[in-house]
Amino acid sequence: MTSPDVLVRVATARGVTTLTLDSPHNRNALSTALMTQLLTGLADAVADDTVRVILLDHTGPVFCSGADLKETAMAYASGTVPAAMLGDVLTALWECPKPVLAKVSGPARAGGLGLIAAADLAVCAEEATFAFTEVRIGVIPAVISATVLPRLHPRAAAELYLTGDTFDGRRAAEIGLVTAAVPADDLDASVARYCDSLVRGAPRALAGAKDLLRRPGTAELRDELARLSALSTGFFLSDEGREGIMAFREKRDAAWVPAAE
Repeated sequence: MTSPDVLVRVATARGVTTLTLDSPHNRNALSTALMTQLLTGLADAVADDTVRVILLDHTGPVFCSGADLKETAMAYASGTVPAAMLGDVLTALWECPKPVLAKVSGPARAGGLGLIAAADLAVCAEEATFAFTEVRIGVIPAVISATVLPRLHPRAAAELYLTGDTFDGRRAAEIGLVTAAVPADDLDASVARYCDSLVRGAPRALAGAKDLLRRPGTAELRDELARLSALSTGFFLSDEGREGIMAFREKRDAAWVPAAE
């Protein structure tokens, strides 16, 4: 039986290490504990020469709901928000010398979109939904922009960042957020095909190919994430951020939403 303290399960078979987000009680939110375990799992997979591919999976109906807003609200008392750790996770995924594939069978929001964009390949169910909802709670998608914006078509990024509207897997593939969107019944088979293809690549050559593809580069990404983490913290700690998160938790409109006539 899995310990309730294990939030990221790890399994390896045929050269593929699967890191499964396993915190369904809060929709796989990016708590400090979950991110710490994810970073450990990534580091161990990179250090293991028998591992050729890293697969990012999830339990429960939601891939990842983004920041753990309960933890974030509690952090207000100390005047901090754990944005820097999300930057560490995105950096580890982006810089990973081994191919990273994300399997998305359910909704992803906010930081969850950063994880998907940081992966080299991502396959989702057509029915999966996505949204950059940050502006609706008084903050901005700052940290995840380091990995998301290099993937998205500019016009789509402007539309989705500013409206916060929800879109499906087909649209996610059209705008570059994911590699492919397939019917839910075909998701496992599609992911297996990608894994089979990836393990055929020579490890050193795969790492070299990733270096060619990696834009921004390592130094630029780290500098940008440091800037974006500070920017994110400022918005989370602002009056709008505090009101937006409180409204979200209380399931009401934020104070800035015009009243219905």
